[in-house]
Amino acid sequence: MAAEHSVFILLTNTGTLFTRVIQTYTKAPYNHASISFDRQLSELYSFGRKDPGNPLNGGFVQEDIKTGTFSKYPETTCVLYELKVTEREVEKMRRVLHVFLRSRNKYLYNLLGVIGVALQEPVEFSNSYFCSQFVAEILQRSGIKLWNKLPALVTPDDLRKCGQLTLIYEGKLSDYEPGLRT
Repeated sequence: MAAEHSVFILLTNTGTLFTRVIQTYTKAPYNHASISFDRQLSELYSFGRKDPGNPLNGGFVQEDIKTGTFSKYPETTCVLYELKVTEREVEKMRRVLHVFLRSRNKYLYNLLGVIGVALQEPVEFSNSYFCSQFVAEILQRSGIKLWNKLPALVTPDDLRKCGQLTLIYEGKLSDYEPGLRT
């Protein structure tokens, strides 16, 4: 049997105007999704704000739980899940991620895709993603299929309700300590 590895899915709620608008519609506790290859969340990737002060400038981002957008919102709440994967699946995810990293400046935030989710109508553009679409895309392109829907229809709440993910932390993001199990 292949050695077991893990990737981590972080769902957050910063409480910004944009997230409150989304939450009014979704009624979901978390509305942003990121993926990490380590429990410390030092390699954390998503689609979101490129500039913490400008919600309209979005795209592919490497996030930092101590700086950037999250540091501007110290009351950010989160839930962290672990997904057990094989070494081969991690290699595939890293290859897919490398494509995003190599061309990070050509990617845009798929705002129309967020509206499409609300209408249950996928809106896909080349090089354009929203956060949970990106996480689902990384997983799907690596052979991990957790839902019976297109990545363009996957929401942070779909991630939260996914039975294959194991909850490892819930609380304030600023209180997260990677060494502790909850």
